[in-house]
Amino acid sequence: MAEQFRGESEPLGPPEIRALAEERGIKPTKTLGQNFVHDANTVRRIVVASGVGRDDRVVEVGPGLGSLTLPLLDAAGSVVAVEIDPVLAELLPRTVAERAPKRAGSLQIVGADALTVTAADLGTPPPTALVANLPYNVSVPVLLHLLAEVPTLRTALVMVQLEVADRLAAAPGSRVYGVPSVKAGFYGTVRRTGVVGRNVFWPVPNVESGLVRIDRYDDPPWDMSEEHRRRVFAIADAAFAQRRKTLRAALSGWAGSGARAEEVLVAADVSPKARGEQLTTADFVAVAAAARKRGIGAV
Repeated sequence: MAEQFRGESEPLGPPEIRALAEERGIKPTKTLGQNFVHDANTVRRIVVASGVGRDDRVVEVGPGLGSLTLPLLDAAGSVVAVEIDPVLAELLPRTVAERAPKRAGSLQIVGADALTVTAADLGTPPPTALVANLPYNVSVPVLLHLLAEVPTLRTALVMVQLEVADRLAAAPGSRVYGVPSVKAGFYGTVRRTGVVGRNVFWPVPNVESGLVRIDRYDDPPWDMSEEHRRRVFAIADAAFAQRRKTLRAALSGWAGSGARAEEVLVAADVSPKARGEQLTTADFVAVAAAARKRGIGAV
Protein backbone atom coordinates (compact mmCIF):
# COMPACT_ATOMS: atom_id res chain seq x y z
CA MET A 1 0.00 0.00 0.00
CA ALA A 2 3.01 2.28 0.36
CA GLU A 3 2.83 3.32 -3.27
CA GLN A 4 -0.57 4.96 -2.59
CA PHE A 5 1.03 7.51 -0.28
CA ARG A 6 2.13 10.71 -1.98
CA GLY A 7 3.59 13.41 0.23
CA GLU A 8 4.64 16.95 -0.61
CA SER A 9 8.01 16.91 1.13
CA GLU A 10 11.21 15.50 -0.32
CA PRO A 11 12.07 12.12 1.25
CA LEU A 12 15.41 11.54 2.91
CA GLY A 13 17.37 8.87 1.07
CA PRO A 14 20.84 7.50 1.90
CA PRO A 15 22.73 10.51 0.41
CA GLU A 16 20.58 13.01 2.33
CA ILE A 17 20.88 11.07 5.60
CA ARG A 18 24.67 10.91 5.28
CA ALA A 19 24.92 14.59 4.36
CA LEU A 20 22.83 15.69 7.35
CA ALA A 21 24.86 13.51 9.68
CA GLU A 22 28.18 14.78 8.36
CA GLU A 23 27.00 18.39 8.54
CA ARG A 24 26.62 18.18 12.32
CA GLY A 25 29.18 15.48 13.03
CA ILE A 26 26.48 13.03 14.05
CA LYS A 27 27.51 9.44 14.68
CA PRO A 28 24.71 7.03 15.59
CA THR A 29 25.22 5.50 19.03
CA LYS A 30 24.19 2.11 20.39
CA THR A 31 23.59 3.72 23.78
CA LEU A 32 20.64 5.67 22.40
CA GLY A 33 19.58 2.87 20.07
CA GLN A 34 20.10 5.03 16.97
CA ASN A 35 19.59 3.36 13.60
CA PHE A 36 18.28 5.84 11.05
CA VAL A 37 15.84 4.71 8.35
CA HIS A 38 16.92 5.91 4.90
CA ASP A 39 14.44 4.11 2.63
CA ALA A 40 11.55 6.25 1.38
CA ASN A 41 9.30 3.28 0.62
CA THR A 42 9.72 1.95 4.16
CA VAL A 43 8.72 5.20 5.86
CA ARG A 44 5.76 5.62 3.49
CA ARG A 45 4.71 2.07 4.30
CA ILE A 46 4.83 2.90 8.02
CA VAL A 47 2.69 6.00 7.57
CA VAL A 48 0.11 4.13 5.49
CA ALA A 49 -0.02 1.27 8.03
CA SER A 50 -0.52 3.78 10.85
CA GLY A 51 -3.67 5.13 9.19
CA VAL A 52 -3.09 8.66 10.51
CA GLY A 53 -4.85 11.61 8.90
CA ARG A 54 -5.32 15.35 9.27
CA ASP A 55 -7.42 14.87 12.41
CA ASP A 56 -4.48 13.24 14.20
CA ARG A 57 -1.76 14.71 16.35
CA VAL A 58 1.06 12.17 16.21
CA VAL A 59 3.73 11.60 18.81
CA GLU A 60 6.98 10.29 17.33
CA VAL A 61 9.74 8.96 19.56
CA GLY A 62 13.34 9.19 18.41
CA PRO A 63 12.80 11.08 15.15
CA GLY A 64 16.53 11.11 14.48
CA LEU A 65 17.28 12.95 11.26
CA GLY A 66 13.61 13.21 10.26
CA SER A 67 13.12 10.50 7.65
CA LEU A 68 9.80 9.44 9.21
CA THR A 69 8.90 12.87 10.54
CA LEU A 70 8.58 14.39 7.07
CA PRO A 71 5.96 11.94 5.71
CA LEU A 72 4.13 12.05 9.04
CA LEU A 73 3.82 15.82 8.68
CA ASP A 74 2.44 15.28 5.17
CA ALA A 75 -0.23 12.92 6.47
CA ALA A 76 -1.14 14.12 9.98
CA GLY A 77 -2.46 17.35 11.39
CA SER A 78 0.62 17.84 13.55
CA VAL A 79 3.58 15.96 14.99
CA VAL A 80 5.20 16.19 18.40
CA ALA A 81 8.66 14.61 18.26
CA VAL A 82 10.33 13.39 21.46
CA GLU A 83 14.11 13.43 21.03
CA ILE A 84 16.61 12.83 23.83
CA ASP A 85 19.67 13.80 21.75
CA PRO A 86 20.02 17.63 21.92
CA VAL A 87 21.97 17.81 18.65
CA LEU A 88 19.27 15.95 16.73
CA ALA A 89 16.53 17.93 18.50
CA GLU A 90 18.13 21.17 17.28
CA LEU A 91 18.67 19.92 13.73
CA LEU A 92 15.19 18.51 13.04
CA PRO A 93 13.26 21.82 12.82
CA ARG A 94 15.82 23.11 10.32
CA THR A 95 15.47 20.00 8.19
CA VAL A 96 11.68 20.31 8.18
CA ALA A 97 11.83 24.03 7.39
CA GLU A 98 14.05 23.31 4.38
CA ARG A 99 12.19 20.29 3.03
CA ALA A 100 8.59 20.92 4.08
CA PRO A 101 8.31 24.65 4.79
CA LYS A 102 4.50 24.66 4.64
CA ARG A 103 4.34 22.09 7.43
CA ALA A 104 7.12 23.47 9.66
CA GLY A 105 4.59 25.13 11.96
CA SER A 106 2.94 21.78 12.61
CA LEU A 107 6.03 20.31 14.29
CA GLN A 108 6.76 20.49 18.02
CA ILE A 109 10.04 19.24 19.47
CA VAL A 110 10.20 17.91 23.02
CA GLY A 111 13.74 17.38 24.24
CA ALA A 112 13.15 14.63 26.75
CA ASP A 113 13.59 10.97 27.62
CA ALA A 114 10.59 9.06 26.26
CA LEU A 115 10.66 6.86 29.37
CA THR A 116 9.79 9.82 31.58
CA VAL A 117 7.97 12.22 29.24
CA THR A 118 4.52 13.24 30.47
CA ALA A 119 1.25 13.95 28.72
CA ALA A 120 1.65 17.60 29.70
CA ASP A 121 5.06 17.71 27.98
CA LEU A 122 3.43 16.70 24.70
CA GLY A 123 1.29 19.82 24.54
CA THR A 124 -2.18 20.39 23.17
CA PRO A 125 -4.20 19.06 21.61
CA PRO A 126 -3.18 15.75 23.18
CA PRO A 127 -1.73 13.17 20.80
CA THR A 128 -4.09 10.67 19.22
CA ALA A 129 -1.52 8.34 17.64
CA LEU A 130 1.98 7.03 18.28
CA VAL A 131 4.08 6.32 15.19
CA ALA A 132 7.75 5.64 15.71
CA ASN A 133 10.89 3.69 15.00
CA LEU A 134 11.47 3.03 18.68
CA PRO A 135 14.98 2.74 20.16
CA TYR A 136 15.33 -1.03 20.29
CA ASN A 137 17.05 -1.17 23.67
CA VAL A 138 14.02 0.39 25.44
CA SER A 139 11.22 -0.24 22.95
CA VAL A 140 8.78 -2.13 25.18
CA PRO A 141 9.18 0.15 28.26
CA VAL A 142 8.70 3.24 26.07
CA LEU A 143 5.62 1.79 24.38
CA LEU A 144 3.98 0.78 27.66
CA HIS A 145 4.88 4.08 29.33
CA LEU A 146 3.24 6.12 26.57
CA LEU A 147 0.11 3.95 26.46
CA ALA A 148 -0.28 4.46 30.21
CA GLU A 149 0.69 8.14 30.28
CA VAL A 150 -1.32 9.30 27.25
CA PRO A 151 -4.83 7.81 27.32
CA THR A 152 -5.82 9.85 24.26
CA LEU A 153 -3.64 7.64 22.06
CA ARG A 154 -6.11 5.65 19.96
CA THR A 155 -3.53 3.81 17.87
CA ALA A 156 0.16 2.94 17.93
CA LEU A 157 2.26 1.79 14.98
CA VAL A 158 5.81 1.08 16.04
CA MET A 159 8.88 -0.50 14.51
CA VAL A 160 10.79 -2.71 16.92
CA GLN A 161 13.19 -5.64 16.82
CA LEU A 162 11.44 -8.53 15.06
CA GLU A 163 11.54 -10.87 18.04
CA VAL A 164 10.03 -8.12 20.19
CA ALA A 165 7.28 -7.63 17.60
CA ASP A 166 6.56 -11.35 17.81
CA ARG A 167 6.38 -11.21 21.60
CA LEU A 168 4.06 -8.21 21.66
CA ALA A 169 1.62 -9.82 19.22
CA ALA A 170 1.90 -13.41 20.51
CA ALA A 171 -1.18 -15.40 21.52
CA PRO A 172 -1.47 -17.52 24.69
CA GLY A 173 0.25 -20.87 24.33
CA SER A 174 2.89 -19.47 21.99
CA ARG A 175 6.53 -20.07 22.87
CA VAL A 176 7.16 -16.30 22.88
CA TYR A 177 3.97 -15.29 24.71
CA GLY A 178 4.85 -13.47 27.90
CA VAL A 179 4.77 -10.27 29.90
CA PRO A 180 4.94 -7.87 26.90
CA SER A 181 2.05 -9.74 25.24
CA VAL A 182 -0.16 -9.46 28.33
CA LYS A 183 0.65 -5.82 29.04
CA ALA A 184 0.20 -4.62 25.45
CA GLY A 185 -3.06 -6.57 25.27
CA PHE A 186 -4.32 -4.72 28.35
CA TYR A 187 -4.69 -1.56 26.23
CA GLY A 188 -6.12 -2.90 23.00
CA THR A 189 -5.83 -5.35 20.13
CA VAL A 190 -2.25 -6.08 19.04
CA ARG A 191 -1.08 -7.42 15.70
CA ARG A 192 2.12 -7.65 13.75
CA THR A 193 1.77 -5.84 10.44
CA GLY A 194 5.02 -6.53 8.64
CA VAL A 195 8.72 -7.27 8.56
CA VAL A 196 11.43 -4.72 7.75
CA GLY A 197 14.84 -5.76 6.45
CA ARG A 198 18.16 -4.57 7.80
CA ASN A 199 19.32 -2.74 4.68
CA VAL A 200 16.91 0.19 5.11
CA PHE A 201 18.87 1.45 8.14
CA TRP A 202 22.09 3.34 8.71
CA PRO A 203 24.03 1.91 10.37
CA VAL A 204 22.81 -1.56 9.44
CA PRO A 205 21.58 -3.32 12.61
CA ASN A 206 22.35 -6.94 13.47
CA VAL A 207 18.65 -7.85 13.66
CA GLU A 208 15.53 -7.83 11.53
CA SER A 209 12.74 -5.45 12.44
CA GLY A 210 8.98 -5.77 12.67
CA LEU A 211 5.96 -3.47 12.64
CA VAL A 212 3.37 -3.77 15.38
CA ARG A 213 0.02 -2.01 15.53
CA ILE A 214 -2.07 -1.53 18.66
CA ASP A 215 -5.66 -0.29 18.43
CA ARG A 216 -6.83 0.88 21.83
CA TYR A 217 -10.21 -0.39 22.96
CA ASP A 218 -12.98 2.09 22.13
CA ASP A 219 -15.06 0.64 24.96
CA PRO A 220 -12.56 -0.96 27.38
CA PRO A 221 -13.72 -4.39 28.57
CA TRP A 222 -12.26 -3.81 32.03
CA ASP A 223 -11.23 -1.20 34.58
CA MET A 224 -8.41 0.90 33.09
CA SER A 225 -7.52 2.73 36.30
CA GLU A 226 -3.88 2.98 37.30
CA GLU A 227 -4.42 1.00 40.48
CA HIS A 228 -6.03 -1.90 38.61
CA ARG A 229 -3.43 -1.80 35.85
CA ARG A 230 -0.60 -1.99 38.36
CA ARG A 231 -2.19 -5.02 39.97
CA VAL A 232 -2.69 -6.79 36.62
CA PHE A 233 0.89 -6.08 35.60
CA ALA A 234 2.28 -7.24 38.95
CA ILE A 235 0.45 -10.55 38.57
CA ALA A 236 1.76 -10.99 35.03
CA ASP A 237 5.31 -10.23 36.18
CA ALA A 238 5.05 -12.81 38.96
CA ALA A 239 3.47 -15.46 36.73
CA PHE A 240 6.18 -15.27 34.09
CA ALA A 241 9.11 -14.82 36.46
CA GLN A 242 8.79 -18.55 37.10
CA ARG A 243 6.95 -19.63 33.98
CA ARG A 244 7.63 -23.35 34.51
CA LYS A 245 5.80 -23.30 37.82
CA THR A 246 2.05 -23.55 38.27
CA LEU A 247 0.27 -20.30 38.98
CA ARG A 248 -0.36 -21.39 42.57
CA ALA A 249 3.39 -21.61 43.12
CA ALA A 250 4.41 -18.67 40.92
CA LEU A 251 1.96 -16.29 42.61
CA SER A 252 2.55 -17.43 46.18
CA GLY A 253 5.11 -14.71 46.87
CA TRP A 254 2.87 -12.03 45.39
CA ALA A 255 -0.24 -13.23 47.25
CA GLY A 256 1.52 -14.00 50.55
CA SER A 257 1.13 -17.77 50.38
CA GLY A 258 0.21 -20.57 48.03
CA ALA A 259 -3.15 -20.96 49.73
CA ARG A 260 -4.03 -17.29 49.21
CA ALA A 261 -2.88 -17.48 45.58
CA GLU A 262 -5.13 -20.52 45.06
CA GLU A 263 -8.06 -18.74 46.67
CA VAL A 264 -7.74 -15.84 44.22
CA LEU A 265 -7.26 -18.09 41.18
CA VAL A 266 -10.30 -20.22 41.98
CA ALA A 267 -12.40 -17.10 42.50
CA ALA A 268 -11.29 -15.88 39.05
CA ASP A 269 -12.22 -19.26 37.51
CA VAL A 270 -8.56 -19.96 36.69
CA SER A 271 -7.00 -23.33 37.46
CA PRO A 272 -4.26 -23.07 40.12
CA LYS A 273 -2.44 -25.78 38.14
CA ALA A 274 -2.30 -23.65 34.99
CA ARG A 275 0.81 -21.74 33.92
CA GLY A 276 1.11 -18.11 32.96
CA GLU A 277 1.51 -18.78 29.24
CA GLN A 278 -1.97 -20.38 29.15
CA LEU A 279 -3.80 -17.26 30.36
CA THR A 280 -5.17 -14.47 28.21
CA THR A 281 -4.93 -10.84 29.26
CA ALA A 282 -8.60 -11.10 30.25
CA ASP A 283 -7.71 -13.98 32.58
CA PHE A 284 -5.01 -11.89 34.28
CA VAL A 285 -7.53 -9.07 34.64
CA ALA A 286 -9.99 -11.48 36.27
CA VAL A 287 -7.33 -12.64 38.73
CA ALA A 288 -6.52 -9.01 39.58
CA ALA A 289 -10.20 -8.21 40.15
CA ALA A 290 -10.61 -11.21 42.44
CA ALA A 291 -7.49 -10.23 44.36
CA ARG A 292 -8.69 -6.66 44.81
CA LYS A 293 -11.99 -7.85 46.31
CA ARG A 294 -10.04 -9.87 48.85
CA GLY A 295 -7.42 -7.23 49.57
CA ILE A 296 -4.67 -9.53 48.32
CA GLY A 297 -1.54 -8.31 46.56
CA ALA A 298 -2.09 -4.60 47.11
CA VAL A 299 0.04 -2.31 44.93
